[in-house]
Amino acid sequence: MYQKNVIFANDRNSFLLPMREDAFISKNMARWRRIEMQVASASFASTDEMVEIYTDISSDLAYAQTHFPQSAVWRFLNNLTLELHGVMYRKRHPRWHRLLTYWTHDVPLAVYDGRRELRLSLVVFAVGLLFGMLSALGGEEYMRILLGDAYMDQTLHNISTGQPMAIYDGGPATTMFLHITVNNVWVAFLCFAMGIFTSFATGYLILHNAMIVGAFITFFAQRGLLFTALPTIMLHGTLELSAIIIAGGAGMALGNGWLFPGTYTRVESFVRAARRAVQIVVSTVPIFIVAGFIEGFFTRYTDVGDLPRLFVIFLSLAFIVFYYILLPINRHRHAT
Repeated sequence: MYQKNVIFANDRNSFLLPMREDAFISKNMARWRRIEMQVASASFASTDEMVEIYTDISSDLAYAQTHFPQSAVWRFLNNLTLELHGVMYRKRHPRWHRLLTYWTHDVPLAVYDGRRELRLSLVVFAVGLLFGMLSALGGEEYMRILLGDAYMDQTLHNISTGQPMAIYDGGPATTMFLHITVNNVWVAFLCFAMGIFTSFATGYLILHNAMIVGAFITFFAQRGLLFTALPTIMLHGTLELSAIIIAGGAGMALGNGWLFPGTYTRVESFVRAARRAVQIVVSTVPIFIVAGFIEGFFTRYTDVGDLPRLFVIFLSLAFIVFYYILLPINRHRHAT
């Protein structure tokens, strides 16, 4: 049976004389740790027990929000409440509904929790993009280092024949789709896995990939082909580059989990961060599949007008904004 301690946070008189934060933590941490273990293993005697625990934890969270807003104990209780809410939700619904809930509830909450790392990943990518563009102005040798001699020679040949985007029609559509998708998923996995070696390692990988994109843009801009190349590139690149940034954010969240453990032990913090980071990086796999499909089957038609391409670009951008910005904010508001 769930053993509930009598604490000030649940006592109506406590709001007259609030205890100090360290006393609040000391009095309740043992109980919170027991609940944390129950949540991790989903080992509850009954639904009533879950509801009772959820009520008590919500009360503790409200107390922390009132007296210690945005503190470490508030973040701990907020995360514990969200995780318990997820366990309750999964136990009440069938498997197919839990799968739907995973994509519409669990992943957005994980994204919200990792929002700082995702923003940082975006900033690092933007800085790398700028460095790549500026550095490429120094000469063709730099671009050959980043893009490779074979790619440069082939693209220069295509430009000389009046088909600057012919690189996207380099083989059977299905083969290109599979090759591109596997390569992009691998890059995303590396961005994520490098987080094991600290978030700085992931940041370096994001920076490097962004510099390649920046050099690529400069390459066409120097030849007066920017507005020819950019819509073609972003047709698939809107999803592809967004997914790389998101995977990078997941890697940074993984690295920060053991770099900055907060109130947890380093191992506990890493495990919790890994659980959320995996949810974020897994969410990019369908995006890479769609981006690879677009690049393999549609980007090759470079003579298509700008209107259809702009439609796909804005539709892709709208999805990214909705799923990775608006929906996480909405899910967080309803969960707290």
